[in-house]
Amino acid sequence: MAETYKSAGVNIQAGDETVEKIKSLAKSTFNKNVLSGIGHFGAFYEVDLKKWTNPVLVSSVDGVGTELKIAFAMDKHDTVGQDLVNHCVNDISVCGAEPQYFMDYLAFGKLFPYKAEQIIKGFSIACNENGVALIGGETAEMPGLYDENEYDMSGTIVGIVEREKIIDGRSVNNGDLLIGFYSNGLHTNGYSLARKVLLDKFSVNDKHNSLDGTIGAELLKVHKSYLGLIRELKGKFSIHAFSHITGGGIIGNTKRVVPKGLKISVDWNCWNVPAIFQLIQKTGGIQDEEMREVFNMGIGLIAVVDRKDAEEVLKISFALGEPGIVMGEIKN
Repeated sequence: MAETYKSAGVNIQAGDETVEKIKSLAKSTFNKNVLSGIGHFGAFYEVDLKKWTNPVLVSSVDGVGTELKIAFAMDKHDTVGQDLVNHCVNDISVCGAEPQYFMDYLAFGKLFPYKAEQIIKGFSIACNENGVALIGGETAEMPGLYDENEYDMSGTIVGIVEREKIIDGRSVNNGDLLIGFYSNGLHTNGYSLARKVLLDKFSVNDKHNSLDGTIGAELLKVHKSYLGLIRELKGKFSIHAFSHITGGGIIGNTKRVVPKGLKISVDWNCWNVPAIFQLIQKTGGIQDEEMREVFNMGIGLIAVVDRKDAEEVLKISFALGEPGIVMGEIKN
């Protein structure tokens, strides 16, 4: 029998079916700046230069790592797409940028259109929530490279910031305060350690008395977007820096926006560490230093602010439903 692309593991018809399933999801995120539909060789996005004086493009690319293993185990695929969009949105928002559009890359061992649809449904939910257009992407089927029940993903986001409004930490000074804002879980980071520790003892469907639901549900909580909070704070204050707490933890990420010669002092006892991190630490017998280097420990965003602005920042963030805490300071 003659070999075909399908017999080699690539189903072109499944790809066509997937494109049809996702068109309406992607188009639900479009705005007047999007000039093309899904399926062209490139995606077209018109920048309204009347809105900007000296625009600078800010871009970021990321994935969600081994959190995907939890999605596979639970056969739940509609949250990891939201995680990816929100992670990317946060990464450029902390630079002062306004996110404009998002593009995705999906690679499957075997393309199941319903899985792709659920992932892209997640993309569309988060894109709509953040006011970002999902203008295109790539879906690949790679038999032999991935198990047929597994996939990988990455996303690219592009935003714009006025050059003079870039937030990059150059204004951070001795005496500035760190105001932390809470995460709602692992936020797409530290899953390799979390899985090794927890899934050696529990299954994703197990419940633990310290958690509200199953371990799998806890690990699939959607990475928060801080875009609304960042917009409000940067519009009212001269924020010296923002730090999105991802891989590397609180110190590892915040030092990226603190000038050389200054130190970060954190009061690690001033907030309650969420139960999921306590469970990971206790189950694995993990040292505090290791936990703090790997996980966000309940803090997803940090604003570095002038001491005189701290009280007002706390008031405004509380009014927005994002209560913050003074968790440290910058020292010489």
